[in-house]
Amino acid sequence: MTDATPTVTVVAPGSHLMPELLGQRDELLRRVEDAFADVSVVVRGNEITCTGPRAHQVGRLFEEMVLLLQQGERLDQSVMDRSIVMVRAEQRPSAILTDDILKGARGRMVRPKTAGQKRYVDAIRSHTVTFGIGPAGTGKSWLAVAMAVQALHARQVQRIILTRPAVEAGERLGFLPGDLMAKIDPYLRPLYDALYDMVDAEAVQKLIERQTVEVAPLAFMRGRTLNNSFIILDEAQNTTPEQMKMFLTRIGFGSRVVVTGDVSQIDVPDGRSGLVNLERTLGGVDDLAFVYLDGSDVVRHRIVADIVAAYERSGSDAGKPRRKGGDRG
Repeated sequence: MTDATPTVTVVAPGSHLMPELLGQRDELLRRVEDAFADVSVVVRGNEITCTGPRAHQVGRLFEEMVLLLQQGERLDQSVMDRSIVMVRAEQRPSAILTDDILKGARGRMVRPKTAGQKRYVDAIRSHTVTFGIGPAGTGKSWLAVAMAVQALHARQVQRIILTRPAVEAGERLGFLPGDLMAKIDPYLRPLYDALYDMVDAEAVQKLIERQTVEVAPLAFMRGRTLNNSFIILDEAQNTTPEQMKMFLTRIGFGSRVVVTGDVSQIDVPDGRSGLVNLERTLGGVDDLAFVYLDGSDVVRHRIVADIVAAYERSGSDAGKPRRKGGDRG
């Protein structure tokens, strides 16, 4: 005698939720059916009956989607796809996708979009220094800036400092002809872009004029002690070990630090990155966290996640500098 096929029924609290839950022309329902091909899903009114080996997972997925709708989250294909990944990993989308950081400049709430991003945000909240390491599109810099603006609004810090190494200019920016800010602007533009997503343009200008927000190349950090500040070092894979030590020893009282980087995109001369193997050096230091993001945390266009996954599978050394005179085996 064999066990009966598992069956789970989910009842949505009101038929008004069903159109959003199932998607336009049932597009979200079809994504669930494609992801769980061994489960039959039957919808009658506000009841969803799931039958098959993974019926409990599918039932839990729909329960989580109902909770998201009740908490004001808008469901779309990307939210459903990420939620499917989370439920398969025994994670709760309703706890991850509703963690409000702040309301952005366009009025939309800034929230983590993956379990990895949630771990990253939680680490920033609970540690003095957090390292966010992962590929492009995982939200490392964007979420760090959001957390910095939130800390400023909550008066947990008095200023925000955003910095990046300017690799191509060799950090010798003071010797370049022309206006200095015009020369360093291309290196710092991504940080400005993230800032403008969090705060409207007029407010950003006022914050910069008052020096409440400072955006500067890493070379400008030398010799300073940074107190009561939220400091973000972006593109940290392009620091040298000496620069990384210099930066980390700038931390003053009442400050919080986030260091972001992608070790697959090292452009520093000779490949001597201050981010590589840093956990081995600092692993025993209290109040410091390393959070690693991967292709599953990419929240840009789906093709970006596919590209990142392809590189991860191949173990490619693309982006690593070649030795002068060519590689030698």
